[in-house]
Amino acid sequence: MFRTGPRNLITDVPGLRVGNAANAHIKSGVTAVLCDEPATAAVQVLGGAPGTRETDLLEPHNTVETVNAVVLSGGSAFGLDAAAGTQAWLREQGIGFAVQDQIVPIVPAAILFDLTNGGNKDWGRYPPYRELGYEAASIASTDFAIGTQGAGAGALTAGLKGGLGSASTVLDNGITVGALVAVNPLGSVTVGRSRHFWAAPFEIGDEFGGLGLPFPMPFEARKLRLKFSEKPQGASTTIAVIATDAVLTKASAKRLAIAAHDGFTRAIWPSHTPFDGDLVFALATARSGIAVSPEEAIVLGAAAGATMARAIARGVYAATAAQNDPFPVWSAPVW
Repeated sequence: MFRTGPRNLITDVPGLRVGNAANAHIKSGVTAVLCDEPATAAVQVLGGAPGTRETDLLEPHNTVETVNAVVLSGGSAFGLDAAAGTQAWLREQGIGFAVQDQIVPIVPAAILFDLTNGGNKDWGRYPPYRELGYEAASIASTDFAIGTQGAGAGALTAGLKGGLGSASTVLDNGITVGALVAVNPLGSVTVGRSRHFWAAPFEIGDEFGGLGLPFPMPFEARKLRLKFSEKPQGASTTIAVIATDAVLTKASAKRLAIAAHDGFTRAIWPSHTPFDGDLVFALATARSGIAVSPEEAIVLGAAAGATMARAIARGVYAATAAQNDPFPVWSAPVW
């Protein structure tokens, strides 16, 4: 039986802290995940329109084994500046990969598209994401808010406001799995035009409303609901982090990232479209000291998918309304 960690957040994985920074005027923001010690990392991209920084180095055959942080940001390509801000804060703390007498913080990043969400993007010559990345890193903590926060501040789904979600799972062998996700897909997180989440079979308690799946399943559940049916290009992307305190290699961390994508397909329909840049970073802090056998990896992967699905639903469930929102929030829908 899976159970949540004490916070039901990714920071139930020991060795991680999360900081959020957002600008309500532009309806966008940044989320930084900081590693207390360098963490083994990997990435899996399955969406057709990704925007990333420092992802090639995460491939198992490349040299750098660990990272100091990962950053999720709004702002489309402009949001890639956020990693520079987080990197600057880490460098000030003397944290990073040692290269002779220099310290280089390793900070992979991914972005989502939130440029047409009702916020004012007339920010002048330079976008604010570098400063938001610095701010997010500087306030990182084991406790943080979800919903309309950080990288999820301007997120949208098909017909509902998106958000930043997180969840955790503690396995019977003592390993903890945590997920963090900025939910901004082209597809829908609810069944048809109902308030029932596709992720309902994985819900623990009533962490996102406790409604379960609709019965009987409505016929309209088969109909695709898309955020922007006329011109979906470049208008979406769900980006996430899956983390564990298990001892993993880069290769096994990549398998964890692959498994976590199952949570996207369980919670969002459709997902991984040509107009989503869907991506999952994997982090392994090794704090538990437990190495995972091939048999245990099956359970770990299943937990990663389930935890990610729950985090996606929780992000939308916790979203709050703001002026000029193009879509309602889950708690006050207008169908």
